[in-house]
Amino acid sequence: MSNGDAVNGNGPAVDATHTPSQRYLSTRGEDSGLSFEDVVLKGLATDGGLYIPEEIPQASEWQSWKDLSFTDLAFNILSLYISPAEIPADDLRDIIRRSYSTFRSEHVTPLIHLKDNIHLLELFHGPTFAFKDVALQFLGNLFEYFLVRRNAGKEGRDRYHLTVVGATSGDTGSAAIYGLRGKQDVSVFMLHPKGRVSPIQELQMTTVLDANVHNLAVTGNFDNCQDIVKALFADPDINATHKLGAVNSINWARILAQTVYYFYSYFQLARQRPDAFKMGDKVRFSVPSGNFGDILAGYFAFRMGLPVDKFVIATNENDILDRFWKTGRYEKKAADAQAAAEADGVKETLSPAMDILVSSNFERLLWFLAYEFAAAAGMDDEWNKRQAGQEVAAWLSDLKTKGGFGPVYPDVLASARRTFESERVSDPETLDAIRAFYRGTGYVLDPHTAVGVEAARRSAERAPQGVPIISLSTAHPAKFAGAVTLALDKEDGFDFENKVLPEQFVGLDKKEKRVREVANDWKAVRDIVREEVEAELQGKR
Repeated sequence: MSNGDAVNGNGPAVDATHTPSQRYLSTRGEDSGLSFEDVVLKGLATDGGLYIPEEIPQASEWQSWKDLSFTDLAFNILSLYISPAEIPADDLRDIIRRSYSTFRSEHVTPLIHLKDNIHLLELFHGPTFAFKDVALQFLGNLFEYFLVRRNAGKEGRDRYHLTVVGATSGDTGSAAIYGLRGKQDVSVFMLHPKGRVSPIQELQMTTVLDANVHNLAVTGNFDNCQDIVKALFADPDINATHKLGAVNSINWARILAQTVYYFYSYFQLARQRPDAFKMGDKVRFSVPSGNFGDILAGYFAFRMGLPVDKFVIATNENDILDRFWKTGRYEKKAADAQAAAEADGVKETLSPAMDILVSSNFERLLWFLAYEFAAAAGMDDEWNKRQAGQEVAAWLSDLKTKGGFGPVYPDVLASARRTFESERVSDPETLDAIRAFYRGTGYVLDPHTAVGVEAARRSAERAPQGVPIISLSTAHPAKFAGAVTLALDKEDGFDFENKVLPEQFVGLDKKEKRVREVANDWKAVRDIVREEVEAELQGKR
């Protein structure tokens, strides 16, 4: 696809060169027929929905991928969703290669055996020591690729300048910044809740001084930051003057990149346990869950053909997802009103990246659940998609105006429970899990990973005999020194400074920092975005 051919609507360019899984629609029904480039650069659909492929492709030859490297596997999977008319094969291979050359492990996301039937998928070997690097190194290179092509031969104000706006509960911010720092024609504005990210997470963001990087500390919680981002995308004024881009997991490319490690971990397990685990055997995945993006990537892998017995949604005390699976109701506040919750409804926990009131990516799963429910009526595919979009739009409208929706139809909840189960892990249980696995294995878990591992331990008691569980390790323990030290400070042999802390973190607190404090007001953020982008374009930064 040439630089001017990004298509919005069912145009012949996309229909002729793209399979259904390479065309995209909105979960709320009003956008369809978009190219991959469209959805990557737009981020959020014009109707407020999230982009999904028109069809999930079947990876019919997935078992033949068993011995591929991570990068070759990524190429095979991503090619199913990206037309070579948009990114030729050699270019896509190069983007993937550059994205994962920054990781410290040759396996990119290595799998280790933890204890009994539980295995740990280490996702923290990228530049910022968190799982977000897997997607955001790729997304940064995608942005660069598309912008270089669009700006060929253009000068000054004629160039396509992307203004990336994102919200972070900690790890997305640094991963996005490291993926985009110094890139031409991109400004990145990262909003984090003031005082609600770990000290290391904040330092990883605010010590990056590249002129195109802007850190904003919002006086509120993560959901306030996320609401500001959504308000900016919905604002006609800023969209008339700035081309906004998304790095949060509302951006489809992030979900797509993460599907790779579900397949790769399965293949690693088959290679590591050839006598006990055969290709085609089922596995369970336990995933620490806040915004629902990481586990949703697993759902796409499952729908593509990966044999999964069950996905375990592991939440902390901000348990909107756990309550949905238990009751069929998706409500911002529990009916019995959590006594310990903050006034804004979000409880601060030891696993702050999961301190989220509303899980944005849950909307994507809701669309597939609604589609399956509609399909039972026996109508055609177009009718099913229209019904799914209308159902999702109604649910999300109730969430916005009434603070929740449900109970959903029994068949919808039954469908959700076929593929997923959920567990809620409290702060004391998180600390207990960190201690127990340290004592039993010597392994130091970060608090988010501990939530996932504790949920995996419980799920193992229900799982069919012999079904292994892969628990996703989402961050290096040094990123959450407070929780780790609280759990292990009195344990024999524990030495945070010398045995846990990576050399890359040493001295971060001595570096120069740049951050602006801003009120919980999307218009104030809009003013800052305009001011800083203009300063960049005039070469004043």
